[in-house]
Amino acid sequence: MTDFRNLQHYLANIRVNPSVEEYYEEGYTILRQCIVEAQVLLSQPFSQTAPSPRGNAEQEKAQLRGTIVDASVRRFKAQKIYLRATAVLRWVNSRNVMLRGQRIEAVHVPALHRIQLTLQTELASVADERVELSLRAADSAQGKWIAEDPNLATIQHLIHIGR
Repeated sequence: MTDFRNLQHYLANIRVNPSVEEYYEEGYTILRQCIVEAQVLLSQPFSQTAPSPRGNAEQEKAQLRGTIVDASVRRFKAQKIYLRATAVLRWVNSRNVMLRGQRIEAVHVPALHRIQLTLQTELASVADERVELSLRAADSAQGKWIAEDPNLATIQHLIHIGR
């Protein structure tokens, strides 16, 4: 839950101000998509599927499993958005360093092309398997209990059905 909260905070505080000429550049467009996806994710309420367990141990376990699954799916989605957004922010920073406040001229085109290719490569690497690996590696390194976490196939299924 703390990790999801940290991702929420990070995603909610992304601020970039492209110039009018840059507004429709691929990176800025993708970053706006990431921000919208994050806002949608953050606005979705927890969907409790079972009534309050009222002291029934099995219902309490089922409710806890449901909470873990919901949190895992949300965290997975947030991590994927985060990885895409950070790739774009590296693109923004690279462009800013290269352009140094100047308008784009012919001399900048080769470097901008390389920066664009780097962005596309990084975005292509943000596959579900990478997202899961990054989350599980972080959890393992921090000594978190992950035995009850849903596997990637379950998360993908739940995302596909719109949970």
